This record gives sequence, structure tokens and C-alpha cells, in this order.
Amino acid sequence: MEQKDRVIYIQKYHSPCGDMLLGSFNERLCLCDWVNGRHRDATVKRLRRILQARFEETSSNVIKETEKQLDEYFAEKRTTFEIPLLFVGTDFQKAVWQKLLEIPYGKTISYGELAKMLGQPKAVRAVANVNGANAMSIIAPCHRVIGSDHSLIGYGGGLDVKKFLLELEKALPKAIEF
Repeated sequence: MEQKDRVIYIQKYHSPCGDMLLGSFNERLCLCDWVNGRHRDATVKRLRRILQARFEETSSNVIKETEKQLDEYFAEKRTTFEIPLLFVGTDFQKAVWQKLLEIPYGKTISYGELAKMLGQPKAVRAVANVNGANAMSIIAPCHRVIGSDHSLIGYGGGLDVKKFLLELEKALPKAIEF
């Protein structure tokens, strides 16, 4: 497939806590990120470089299904997502993002616990950095990862959005002062 034929379809999604950019490539979701997110530019560059694709602003079946499932999530009618995903990154990044899918709705874990789940308990900083580069916010629930002291730290959409999502899921740790 020539690069001009390789397209990441993108569409804006208006969530109750901020606008998101949804993207699909070959009928799989590759992007669900905050429009004003801290890492959005790096994420977009990574997708374009690795997939060797251009962006086109139009919807797709995967994007439409993602919008429907996100609407259900925000209406508290959905706790898991059933969308074909395409994680774009290194093998280590993909492993971290895949582990995020195992964190149950309504629960939080620390970056240290996530590193242990990966079998790399000393890789806390690396895991935290990869968590921050997650291109699938909400779907791969990086918002459920908190500090070991139960503090809200490190969320690409901002701490106010992280707090909103954890309150929606009734997973806000009791010890948090915000």
C-alpha cells in the first residue's frame, strides 16, 4: 500500500469533560486522545511516522462505534469497551498499554503496581512515561493509574479530567486532596 493510500481517519468527539480526537486505521482504533492533551503532538507524530499514513478528517465505522460506546460510558451504562484497537509504539509501550486494559472499572492502581503487573517492578519511571504517552485515553484506562500515595498525578488530559473520570467511575481514592 502506497503512503498516499494509507489513511488515519480522524474525528472530533465532544465528551462531558473535554474534546477528544478519535482516529482509526484499517478498521481499528488507533487514537482516542484529548484535543488539548499534553502529549497530543508527539502522539500524532508517532502515529504518522510508524503507520506511514496521512490524516483525513472524516468518520469511519470504528469511530462511530467508539463514539457510541463513549456516550454509553459517560452515561454510566458501559464499564468496558469492545472496540478493535491498534496500539502504535514499541513492544514495551504496547505491553504497558495492553496491561492498562486489565485495570477494572472503578479501581485504581499505582505506577509501581502496574510495573509489577508487567514483571518489571523496578521500571516504575519507564512505565509512568509510557502511561503518559497512551494514545487511547479512557479506552486503555491510564486515568486509573495513580501515585503510590493515592495522589492524582500525570494525566495527559489534565488532573481535572482525571478526577472527573475517577468520580464518574466512583474510583476516586479516599485519601486524595485536590
